[in-house]
Amino acid sequence: MHVSFDPWSPAFVADPYPAYAALRATGRAHYFEPTRQWLIPHYSDVSGLLRDRRLGRTYLHRFSHDEFGVTAPPAAHEPFHTLNGHGILDLEAPDHTRIRRLVAKAFTPRRVEALVPTVERLAAGLVDDFVEAGGGDLLSAVAEPLPVAVIAEMLGVPEADRGLLRPWSAAICGMFELNPPEETARAAVQASVEFSGYLRELIGARRADPGTDLISGLIAAHDDEDRLTEQEIISTCVLLLNAGHEATVNATVNSWWMLFRHPEQLASLRGDHGLLPTAVEELLRYDTPVPMFARWVLDDIEVDGTVIPRGSQVALLFASANRDPERFADAETLDLSRQDNPHISFGAGIHYCLGAPLARVELNASFGELLRKAPGMRPAAEPEWNPGYVIRGLRELLVEV
Repeated sequence: MHVSFDPWSPAFVADPYPAYAALRATGRAHYFEPTRQWLIPHYSDVSGLLRDRRLGRTYLHRFSHDEFGVTAPPAAHEPFHTLNGHGILDLEAPDHTRIRRLVAKAFTPRRVEALVPTVERLAAGLVDDFVEAGGGDLLSAVAEPLPVAVIAEMLGVPEADRGLLRPWSAAICGMFELNPPEETARAAVQASVEFSGYLRELIGARRADPGTDLISGLIAAHDDEDRLTEQEIISTCVLLLNAGHEATVNATVNSWWMLFRHPEQLASLRGDHGLLPTAVEELLRYDTPVPMFARWVLDDIEVDGTVIPRGSQVALLFASANRDPERFADAETLDLSRQDNPHISFGAGIHYCLGAPLARVELNASFGELLRKAPGMRPAAEPEWNPGYVIRGLRELLVEV
């Protein structure tokens, strides 16, 4: 590598975009020794490789760890890997196809449209309480409870148990960062055991007394041609919660912080709420909550003359691709009225985010409520970023109403 790239440095975490620009300027594939990954910074390459079936989220459907030249994870981490490895995010065909086909039924346009009143009702209640309190931490008061409540209702998780979900999810998602320390791994394993045990009991209750929730639907499918195992049902539920709210929480607070840093754009949105749909897309492009997604190279590929051999891992830099000037005019400019905006914050190909339509509904609902009921909302303190570049988000966002 010929550029400085340090995803663990506080400077990078606070503003990674100069480093991404330097990567784009100096090549299309960079080998990064600390993580043994090939960094892919350009939009055209990232978009193409997301759809390339020579890459996969896993290799275990074709190779053993030894055959692929990868050290197997420690036995002590097995509960996490069992949980994570049976969800569609880390599966390839045919298991991925089978499970995704079932879960996709919960995210059809008609199903998502039917959820709009529920999402708007929940958002309105949260924002009313937030305004009445005079502000506070936007993350814990609005951004976090909204998607958690929506996914929990879809799954049929009793309201009294919902406080358990976010801590479990946060602990599990800690393992998605690069080279997580052993303390993080232990917390993820413990959360995996507890979350799996909780869902196993909930699945048992739904078997005895089915409802209209998604868990009941997945159980019913267990007896037809799709044949989900109990582990697949558990892993699917955990994935829906993790993916269904982790990114949405960060998208909400990241976006508001970007708006506060671009007061002229915030003023235009406050003056014209009709900008909200394009504003949401532009904010997702400008500071995506999922800056990097990794893929294993299952067969040799070539990127601009560089051969990346089988057994390698590529880091597809979504955040860099979303600011690639070869694809986006004035890519470093936040423009809430941007029309040509095929950002890849939700991925592409067979792993395109199933919950993207629901995430958009949630973001539009919470932003709309805050714009209407807290038109003078402003930051009360400079926020701190959580470390990491796989998941990007603030620790908190303190605001005054």
